Amino acid sequence: MAAVSASFLNFASSLKPTTNLRNGKLSNVKLVSFGMPKTGFFSSKSSRLRICCAAKPETMEKVCEIVKKQLALPEGTTLTPESKFAEDLGADSLDTVELVMTLEEEFGISVEEESSQTITTVQEAADIIEELVQKKGQAV
Repeated sequence: MAAVSASFLNFASSLKPTTNLRNGKLSNVKLVSFGMPKTGFFSSKSSRLRICCAAKPETMEKVCEIVKKQLALPEGTTLTPESKFAEDLGADSLDTVELVMTLEEEFGISVEEESSQTITTVQEAADIIEELVQKKGQAV
């Protein structure tokens, strides 16, 4: 009887798996890719599985609207959860600070300075907002 003696899982090497731990909880998981091609071995090129801790769709939509307005992005600009403020959208550090302040005002929350410095993507902003809004609701 034949047995498969070798197999492997290949994570996409271009990914920088940065996760944020807040209060001992995993708050953001990056893209993980894997697949099973005809050869019987896993490969990062054959298919993709997307894993992320996503905020509610309405939170994500509102964050995208605010980002577009605050950064004066052209009409029809498409934002994705992975859109990076500095690299993809051309925001500098002052733009990012102003964006966080606008998000705080719109959602009625307060983002700690150390948390605000970790916000680099639309997804990260939405996740932090979602977490703070939930905490605020629990405190009331």
